[in-house]
Amino acid sequence: MLFSYSFQNKKRDLSDILSTVVKDSPRFISNFRTVENATQQKHEWLEDQIAGRSITAISAADGTITVNASDAKKVTAGTLVTFKDDSALFVVKTVNSSNIILELASPNGSALTAETLPAEGGVFNIVSTPVSEGSVVGDETGITGNFNYNCTQIFRKDIVLSGSAMAINVFGNVDNLLNRQTSFALDELARDLNRVALFGRRVEASSTTKGEAGGLYFFGCGDGALSIDAADNTLDSFIINDAAQAVLSEGGDPMQILCSPGQARVLASEYRQNLQILRSDDRRGAYVAQIVNEINGRGMVIMADPDMPDCDAWIIDPAGFGLSSLQGRAICDEDATPKGFDGIKRMALGEITFEFKNAKQRLCRIKNLKSSTEALAALKN
Repeated sequence: MLFSYSFQNKKRDLSDILSTVVKDSPRFISNFRTVENATQQKHEWLEDQIAGRSITAISAADGTITVNASDAKKVTAGTLVTFKDDSALFVVKTVNSSNIILELASPNGSALTAETLPAEGGVFNIVSTPVSEGSVVGDETGITGNFNYNCTQIFRKDIVLSGSAMAINVFGNVDNLLNRQTSFALDELARDLNRVALFGRRVEASSTTKGEAGGLYFFGCGDGALSIDAADNTLDSFIINDAAQAVLSEGGDPMQILCSPGQARVLASEYRQNLQILRSDDRRGAYVAQIVNEINGRGMVIMADPDMPDCDAWIIDPAGFGLSSLQGRAICDEDATPKGFDGIKRMALGEITFEFKNAKQRLCRIKNLKSSTEALAALKN
């Protein structure tokens, strides 16, 4: 090696530094807190039970509902259930394979009975399973939720200092130069992670396939996902509250509005007419960083991410997000200088994935928005 520096034979763990860079980034990636390491390239997690348990009937006839096998395991004889959006209380008499026989326990002011349930089935919310004194295992079911998974993806950044750059010595000695370039590399890695966290697809690694981590659109779209069609309308508080209500109804806590910078300006403009300019003020303008939803009065922070498509926005409960490194493969840098190279090369390498717990309950996409350019032009005129 032609050049030497204090940590040339050392492998440095950069995961803590990357966590700080990610946390302080004003982008979507800053929602991801560091969680437990992945133990394999297919990283699995248990979904949280954030809403009351329920079963979905495929059909119903004469007090008997037909459900799938996984739903049948959630109830037992004596379990109390209610039909969604109705107050009548039913008790499970027997569970036989995928057939559940219900009996009216208390009308609770409703005219619905077990025999008059809709033939196409519907959703039944599990109230509870009362147990007797001295109960034993099996008197209450222990089924809490499902699992999901993501795949790890390898990220690499090369840190290169040429001999000429070190000779100029503008930024101090070699150690300072390398630390500065490492900081640049981690900033670039954070931007790459942000785009993967938004648009990545889930691909499991094999001998012929590179592993890829799925992102927001992968987990937040598709069958069963929450979405609101804006139908080419302007993003406003009414659409925001519709999406927030969808998340809240599924057990999530809508805490963030993710959108493009242009759509953030559109939201701010909605409140412009409510501003009051006082003579003593030395500032004016509409800057809106938080909107209070009309469902539970909680605030939702606006995050304007330049990587976001302009015609989309998301209402997000970020509690289910996590950034996980493969065990022993957290982001580290080490010397990679080839023999005779005129300078120094170090390699930052790590294998990382993202957790999206309860994505179909905590995420709601607002699609087909009017572009911010058109919306702002209309507001201006």
